[in-house]
Amino acid sequence: WLRRTTHYLFIVVVAVNSTLLTINAGDYIFYTDWAWTSFVVFSISLSTMLVVGAIYYMLFTGVPGTATYYATIMTIYTWVAKGAWFALGYPYDFIVVPVWIPSAMLLDLTYWATRRNKHAAIIIGGTLVGMSLPVFNMINLLLVKDPLEMAFKYPRPTLPPYMTPIEPQVGKFYNSPVALGAGAGAVLSVPIAALGAKLNTWTYRWMAA
Repeated sequence: WLRRTTHYLFIVVVAVNSTLLTINAGDYIFYTDWAWTSFVVFSISLSTMLVVGAIYYMLFTGVPGTATYYATIMTIYTWVAKGAWFALGYPYDFIVVPVWIPSAMLLDLTYWATRRNKHAAIIIGGTLVGMSLPVFNMINLLLVKDPLEMAFKYPRPTLPPYMTPIEPQVGKFYNSPVALGAGAGAVLSVPIAALGAKLNTWTYRWMAA
């Protein structure tokens, strides 16, 4: 029981750190500042950050459902951060919490449906995560009243000049950020999933026993 407890506590710690890395991937306010201009960049960072940790621990335990557990911890931790900003007087939509859980569920389902086939989890699961996450997050983002108004109304003086919110150039560089994010995410999530699987060495298997 001690090894199992240590193991699941380790998952919690790494999931929290993954959330922090996701925040630092662009702006700690997630989408609010760069909602429409950098949606593709955020899609890639969110999907790759999710898949590398989720597949690592899913293969580590060998239990379908671990990826969803991992994504749930990331979501809870981000809601705690959202609540902290709200307590400081910022509006409710100041932080938009990314939707990780449905994509992680697809990864778990792939692993379960292929009878715990590692390579199927990497290729099919990684692709599904990369393709689905931008869709779920765009739906989530559309629920925000006005991300740009939020960005300009509540500026962060600590941000460097190159991180200053800018007006979106919709249609100038790409016509569909969801499609572009899904395409790029699907391609990049597979090698990142393979990396996560590679990190899962036999050295640590004793903890899952």
